[in-house]
Amino acid sequence: MLDTNRRPEWSPARLNASHFCPVSSQPIPTRVVLLAGPSGSGKSVLAARTGLPVLRLDDFYKETGDPTLPRVPGSTDIDWDSAGSWDADAAVAAIAELCRCGRTDVPVYDIATSSRTDHETFHIERSPLFVAEGIFAADIVQRCQELGLLADALCLRGRPSTTFRRRLVRDLREGRKSVPFLLRRGWRLMRAERRIVARQTALGAYPCGKEEALGRFAAAAAGRCRRGAPAARTS
Repeated sequence: MLDTNRRPEWSPARLNASHFCPVSSQPIPTRVVLLAGPSGSGKSVLAARTGLPVLRLDDFYKETGDPTLPRVPGSTDIDWDSAGSWDADAAVAAIAELCRCGRTDVPVYDIATSSRTDHETFHIERSPLFVAEGIFAADIVQRCQELGLLADALCLRGRPSTTFRRRLVRDLREGRKSVPFLLRRGWRLMRAERRIVARQTALGAYPCGKEEALGRFAAAAAGRCRRGAPAARTS
């Protein structure tokens, strides 16, 4: 559970205070913290530790059969790690409605079958802050910033070998895809992990470990929101 009463334990040398605006006397509007990071980096576990409402951005994946789904170069595999496999417009619309109304209708996605199996109403009650986590969260930093919805954007990072093991254990346990597919994907992602973090950082997500991330969540919960334009989008 996130303790908003204690002082965040980050290093002043690693935090640029100009990224946050001071608390005003006005009621704090609802804002989102976008939590990105490579697949298997621990985003879901960290989001749960905050005690905040959590919107699962993976539920906005496209379904098998969608002609716009990208392929892994040189393979027949669908590239589920490409932002082209995900409906960014629907995700941003859901975040905007949550900030405005406190509730929104979201799909329920089954990764094993690559399909939307249901839909549900997601509530954040009276919380002035919620988390939207997923591997494509960094891709909507700029849009959320421009809409005035963003409290902060983080990219969770760690050791590629640790991420590989954590991701493989999780995906095998949940039966997400076939074993050969998971091994091919895992090896490819481990080799690309540093590039993935660099790309998400360039899109405006602040790279950090779990403890520093919790400190920034505490700052956002206290009303210190990010300000200024995020880094320019890269191709």
